[in-house]
Formats: sequence, C-alpha cells, structure tokens
Amino acid sequence: MTAPHSSPARVCPDCDGFPSVAITTGTRTPSGQRTTVTVNCHACNGTGTAPARRRLLVPAGR
Repeated sequence: MTAPHSSPARVCPDCDGFPSVAITTGTRTPSGQRTTVTVNCHACNGTGTAPARRRLLVPAGR
C-alpha cells in the first residue's frame, strides 16, 4: 500500500511565506511602548501562498 502524499506547498516567491511583518517606526507611545505598523505582502494579500499556476491549453494539430 502506498503512502498518501500531499502536493508541494505553494510559497509566495515575494515574501517566502512570511506574509505579515511588524515594523517599528522609531517613536514611542506615552506609556513607553514602541509604535509599530503591520504590513502585508502585496503579491499574496497576506496569505503566504502563491496562486496555483494555470495550465496552458495548446490546441492539438493546426
């Protein structure tokens, strides 16, 4: 009996699977905490995966 296998992961090539990051702005709040901005990858819209590739349909014959 063969073992089931899953399809390879489609990791986004732009963010390498790390779709959201928190960037510190350098300023601090009145309570002393750092101000951060959360940014999502624009290519995958924050999912970390690339869309499945479409198959090219080539007409048979001429």
